[in-house]
Amino acid sequence: MQINEKAIVERVKELVTPLVKKMGYRLFDVEFKPERGWVLRIILDKEGGITIGDCEEVSRKVSALLDVEDIIPFSYMLEVSSPGLNRELTKPEHFEFFEGRLVRVILRQPVEGRREIKGYIRGVTEGVLKLEEKDSRNILHVPLSHVARANLEMEEW
Repeated sequence: MQINEKAIVERVKELVTPLVKKMGYRLFDVEFKPERGWVLRIILDKEGGITIGDCEEVSRKVSALLDVEDIIPFSYMLEVSSPGLNRELTKPEHFEFFEGRLVRVILRQPVEGRREIKGYIRGVTEGVLKLEEKDSRNILHVPLSHVARANLEMEEW
């Protein structure tokens, strides 16, 4: 059986986004992967964070919706979770959502001679991430195509 994972993810996003938005959550990401069987992972976020109760509530409603729509014609496991405190940022909209937050970025290609930058997200425009370095307040312009990995960092109190 040929499985178009990307098409399933896009269809799930179309169906689930309005539902979770109405419930007060933001759809952070959707993954559909083989992991000892197929797993459909719905990753949520909201201001103040996600609780286990939030995940359970969304899981029940998403499960019912997907049963009716029947877009995955075989057995799979549904997981609903939070992206975690040090969540990985992989899409322009992730960076936009967390504007003003501290992030650690590892680069495929150096920017101003650096392969790692820790700074505050100051925006994303036309595929370029603006980072204000934590220590120097210097603004760096980092092409998203240069980013190998980016994670939110916890602020020190």
